[in-house]
Amino acid sequence: MANTALPSRASIAGRLDDLPFTRRHLRLLTGSGVGWALDAMDVGLISFILAALTQQWGLTKTDAGWIASVGFIGMALGATLGGLLADRLGRRQVFALTLLIYGIATGASALVGGLAALLVLRFLVGLGLGAELPVASTYVSEFAPARIRGRLIVILEAFWALGWTAAALIGFFVIPASDDGWRWAFALGAIPAVYALIVRWGLPESPRWLASRGRIAEADRIVSTFEADAGVEPGPAIRREPVSRAIAVTTRARLTTLWNAEFRVRTLCLWIVWLCVNFAYYGAFIWIPSILVDAGFDLVRSFGFTLIITLAQLPGYAVAAWLIEVWGRRTTLSVFLIGSAVSAVFFGTSTTEAAIIASGMALSFFNLGAWGALYAVTPEIYPTSLRGTGSGWAAGVGRIASIVAPLAVPVILVAGGAPVLFAVFGACFVAAAAAAWGLVDRRGVALDDR
Repeated sequence: MANTALPSRASIAGRLDDLPFTRRHLRLLTGSGVGWALDAMDVGLISFILAALTQQWGLTKTDAGWIASVGFIGMALGATLGGLLADRLGRRQVFALTLLIYGIATGASALVGGLAALLVLRFLVGLGLGAELPVASTYVSEFAPARIRGRLIVILEAFWALGWTAAALIGFFVIPASDDGWRWAFALGAIPAVYALIVRWGLPESPRWLASRGRIAEADRIVSTFEADAGVEPGPAIRREPVSRAIAVTTRARLTTLWNAEFRVRTLCLWIVWLCVNFAYYGAFIWIPSILVDAGFDLVRSFGFTLIITLAQLPGYAVAAWLIEVWGRRTTLSVFLIGSAVSAVFFGTSTTEAAIIASGMALSFFNLGAWGALYAVTPEIYPTSLRGTGSGWAAGVGRIASIVAPLAVPVILVAGGAPVLFAVFGACFVAAAAAAWGLVDRRGVALDDR
């Protein structure tokens, strides 16, 4: 008689948490990280392209603001829909779809001849990339062993620094080289998407998601490959599939459950953090090259300063990756947000080259470390059946602020200049630091597999 033993959802979760870090984890981390880097490269490139197109096309500040904001409108829609689809269809399929949309729209952007076409394509690029980040962090967190889960998510987020650095290098060397430099920048942004799409199809589906859908045997096969890679013997199987523990099984139920008594405080605080951090980050970093040009620095020098400032992102991630498993999620997040607030005020009041670079590097260090901690904590605070939805909606709501920020920056600059603008950003970081204490800290604790 055939052995029909199947492991339970609980045993699958426990086996994932007990694994050491393996080559399969590394492949999964880097395969997801490439898409993360693409998102950063796209957002970074548009900040340099805006500065170039403003001069070449004679764009107004409002036109330039809309080029940035329309991408974030797409990201807001992509994040909310992507999270819902990831809970319904699986993590891997949504990954591939987002990269396909991104690659086509970015490549087409290199061929546009006017503002209207660029706005349409920027929206489509945002739609693809918007779903990328919350789904990627959810996906990696569901594979990561509990004791290093936060650290792996911060390392995943560190791919953002690689993408932004690539954008800064392209901005410095390619965009100023000719009138078509911005077109080559878009073309270069589309090439890695082909590679990332291939890699994504080679990644496994999340066993936690499969188990939540009752596909226990498939989940068991995937976990077994990780155990074999680590030389770990799986535990004894359980002879019947347990009743599903999912607390939400429909799209409507997932959305309403985010606001029930158990989750409403963490959802509210999470949305506040995402709103504040998005407004301050995108308001600052999208406009820094243009602000420096307005301050009297030429295009190449402005891009050079931005490249140096960008390099401080990697040590910010490295320190956050270490502290998040030492201090915990909330403390690390709030400390880096306060550091961001102080750095923003200093950057806004700096007048010398040395002060601009030093305060900009500090802002880059603390702000990106805070992003790493935020992406680590976001998927952890929700159970498996609504993890993608919760993460996606938090990111989508945050994108509202990133839509507003590029449009608000010119208005604030006219009203009070850079000191007032960066004081506003500092206040946003402080508000986010306070809201972070309403989140649940699950350092070293198994994910909720309901």
